[in-house]
Amino acid sequence: MKTLAVAAMFIRKSAIIRGVSKLRVSFSFMKSYIDVLRAKKSAGRGTAAQAEQQHKKGRLTARERLDLLFDSGTFQEIDSLVLPRYERYLGGKSSHFGDGVVTGFGLIAGRHAFAAAQDASVMGGSLGEMHANKIVKAMKMALSFGCPFIAMNDSGGARIQEGVDSLGGYARLFDANCEASGVIPQLSLIMGPCAGGAVYSPALTDFVFMTANGYMFITGPDVVKAVMQEEVSQEHLGGGLVHSQESGVSHFLAKDDTESIEQARELLSYLPSNNLDDPPYVKPNDDPDRRCPELEEIVPTDPSKPYDVRTVIASVFDDGRFFEVHEEYAQNIVVGFARLNGHVVGVVANQPKVLAGTIDIKASVKGCHFIRICDAYNIPIVTLQDVPGFLPGTSQEYGGIIRNGARMIYAYSEATVPKLMLILRKSYGGAYCVMSSKGLRGDLIYAWPSAELAVMGAAGAVNILFRKEIAEAADPVAKRRDLEDDYKEKFSNSYVAASRGLIDDVIEPAESRRVLIRALELTLLKRERHTKRKHGVSPM
Repeated sequence: MKTLAVAAMFIRKSAIIRGVSKLRVSFSFMKSYIDVLRAKKSAGRGTAAQAEQQHKKGRLTARERLDLLFDSGTFQEIDSLVLPRYERYLGGKSSHFGDGVVTGFGLIAGRHAFAAAQDASVMGGSLGEMHANKIVKAMKMALSFGCPFIAMNDSGGARIQEGVDSLGGYARLFDANCEASGVIPQLSLIMGPCAGGAVYSPALTDFVFMTANGYMFITGPDVVKAVMQEEVSQEHLGGGLVHSQESGVSHFLAKDDTESIEQARELLSYLPSNNLDDPPYVKPNDDPDRRCPELEEIVPTDPSKPYDVRTVIASVFDDGRFFEVHEEYAQNIVVGFARLNGHVVGVVANQPKVLAGTIDIKASVKGCHFIRICDAYNIPIVTLQDVPGFLPGTSQEYGGIIRNGARMIYAYSEATVPKLMLILRKSYGGAYCVMSSKGLRGDLIYAWPSAELAVMGAAGAVNILFRKEIAEAADPVAKRRDLEDDYKEKFSNSYVAASRGLIDDVIEPAESRRVLIRALELTLLKRERHTKRKHGVSPM
């Protein structure tokens, strides 16, 4: 029996040894496969020399950008082994795995997001058929899973060698942008060249970020010179400063890639992952019942004296924090994100220190876009009004202030999110109607006791109504003053509006924060829907 037991043990040990040997052989074969995989993936990552070239331009590589965007160690690349349809292009340049763009997903502040970063080291980051397919695939995945999508642009444009296949790729990309619009947040970071048809994809996204090293234009300086006989540099034609101040194409301007990515991460902290989610709530440290007595000093009672509305915003909202959007563009209106008792809100405020806070074409465009963003992503809108009216002049009329002002009306009327308004000082003419008035379904509207609501200011009204009486008076100055006081008492003060139900209450300035918080907590229960239709037709 012992002999049999020993024999059985020997057989088992031999089997184990043979099994181990087979595993070792299998492992050696698997290692060769792994080595091939690693070599293929490494080939698509670019060289140290290529990375250095990017750094000399003041730019990061695609993967360095993604590492900064996503929480450490969370980025998961997809389609890293994609190749263009043709092995070699005209000019003898070999194809690369990944085809000039890095796509994938990861966590940003603990929430899932997708991204695509163009790799300028691979044929200048030019867009070909498979390059476009990778981006579109990532966008459709983001749409399916309800995640934000961030595009990092650094590309020479359409890949000439691929002809119409490249153009078809752009068309598919634009269509994906349109499909995702208003469903998931779309951010575009312009970190290098973005020219020709490539510019339309960023323009279709919700927010555009630009760096000092980025530029966007339909046609470059050479074409402009050839066609228009106009000498212009890349920076003056389509640099970050131009698009932040003049065209309004860019919502944010940063000195470099790192700062731009920090801006994008901060913006995402105010946005929901998709249109079915609520914006991220942050437990507040700021007392919801905190009084703001400083407001009585910040805002002059004289309607002609300027002040910075940002100081009002800092006083009212949580911890004085305000993430401004379009800071450099149309500075007569201020828009951005803040929190009230931890809840994200969009702030729209007239800026009396610039153009007296009047609404012009650019302000209308800026305000309209921001209001529609807030409405799409379930962000309540708080309007701080101090507006003398629309900016007059031929340039405004010829430029289309009528239709552009109408766009702002349309945006406020169409918005179904909670709409709160606080009239700080004056609300005159058509501008009163445009900015979240009761007639445009503003939910709760408040005014300070010094506020004026009228067709125009008392001085202008008296000049029109009583010109003859003033001219014939023994003391025209005294007569004018008396008439203005009488007009304010009978027509333009906040109590007249309150008596008509056009505002919901007159409040002390120091109570502004407390009142707005309580109004917000109520209106968050709002469930308003549009009349059933295919879609409205917004003024063009």
